[in-house]
Amino acid sequence: MNTTKRNPKSGLSAESLGSLILQASVLLAVLGVAYLLFANTQKNLEIRGIESGFSFLWHEAGLPIGDSLIDYDPSRGYGYAFLVGVLNTLLVSALAIVFSTVLGIIVGVSRVSNNWLLAKCASVYVETLRNLPLLLTLFFVYTVVLASLPHPRDAIELAEGYYISKRGIYLPRPLAEDGFAVFTVAALVALGLALVFWRWARAYKVRTGRSVPGFWGGLVILVILCALSYVATDRPIGSELPVYKGFNFKGGLALKPEFAALLIGLVLYTAAFIGENVRSGIQSVHAGQIEAANALGVSRGVVIRQVLLPQALRVTIPATTNDYASLVKNSSLAVAIGYPDMVSIGGTIIGQNGQAIEIIAMWMAVYLTINLIISLGMNVLNARVQIVER
Repeated sequence: MNTTKRNPKSGLSAESLGSLILQASVLLAVLGVAYLLFANTQKNLEIRGIESGFSFLWHEAGLPIGDSLIDYDPSRGYGYAFLVGVLNTLLVSALAIVFSTVLGIIVGVSRVSNNWLLAKCASVYVETLRNLPLLLTLFFVYTVVLASLPHPRDAIELAEGYYISKRGIYLPRPLAEDGFAVFTVAALVALGLALVFWRWARAYKVRTGRSVPGFWGGLVILVILCALSYVATDRPIGSELPVYKGFNFKGGLALKPEFAALLIGLVLYTAAFIGENVRSGIQSVHAGQIEAANALGVSRGVVIRQVLLPQALRVTIPATTNDYASLVKNSSLAVAIGYPDMVSIGGTIIGQNGQAIEIIAMWMAVYLTINLIISLGMNVLNARVQIVER
């Protein structure tokens, strides 16, 4: 028999009313603590003569920044300098995600390889890199590996226009010449035709059961049409080669040692974790799948590409999403080796004008936005690879 008393007017039981009062009390307590923190912060800022707000972003920065994806000079404002740091963070994070994914897949597949030596080498790599602090890896790459490279006058020439020295990696700079716009349009049309062919090949296989090399066929279409367009537009892409003058190389593209060290460190460290994700995903596939493929005489490479990896994705993707987010946050260690990322430039701004609260809020907003975008994209991909029962 239910003996819970209810308020005849509100219809709420005594337990529900007590729960609402408790929740309201907790909410008021949290708001009160937040207000006290805000008031105390404002008081401390007034005592130190520090103005709050974001108006300082338009003041002249006077910051020298060595690496910048956009035109920059010290007469620009603090906001522009911070934007340079954000772009540098995005660049190194995007490249590190791509390269660490490729290396991680190779390491993960090697971990379950039948080749004893290959599997052991991959195991040593994973266990070593996963258990070393990333900061130590960055220091090792920057102060030992890159510092041991030769002087620019004795730089290692990998090919014409490609040089490696202790002052960075130098590459030819691509230059757009007459006819580049026409070539770009032609390349986009070629890409569209390649995608159409790929989709047709998939539909044809579903309809008839006959396999057509959609990916490779589309790739051939793309390469041939782009090559013909490139020749027809009189080779509209030139290059500026780096040339050694004085004490360093001039012209071309230069990847500074700080950028190279950060990129290499992030790739090596993150690939160890992604490799473990791939290994666990591969081992989650039922052994009967592999046995069935072997019974049909399918080669080992096809088994990996067509049987193991597609099914392993549903286990690999969630853990890899966390690794991507960690990689973006770990890029803040660039401050330790002098690469001008968002945190490094923001720290310099704090040292100049003391706007710590605003800069920290901007850091938090940027990192939160980047990681939410990564999570959204990976969640969409994860939803597409999940097994759906018909």
